[in-house]
Amino acid sequence: MIIKALAFISILFTQAMTLCAQGEQKIEVFTSVSYDRFIIYQALVLFWAGIIGLIVIIAMKLKDLRRTREMDIDREEKDAPFLD
Repeated sequence: MIIKALAFISILFTQAMTLCAQGEQKIEVFTSVSYDRFIIYQALVLFWAGIIGLIVIIAMKLKDLRRTREMDIDREEKDAPFLD
């Protein structure tokens, strides 16, 4: 009984492996022309550089806001002299 089950499993395994070996056709995501591919990669680099730049700018602004709050500059003093 065990030998028949092992034989059946091995047959199924070999059939599955032959189906996987044939594989599916590869679908090209990017164009095959090198000039178009260069433009796509350049756009991706500029996009991610912009995203990283925005993250850096937001972090700098938050750091500046935290610094001003620690120095209590954001609060107005009641006895501050007017520059008239």
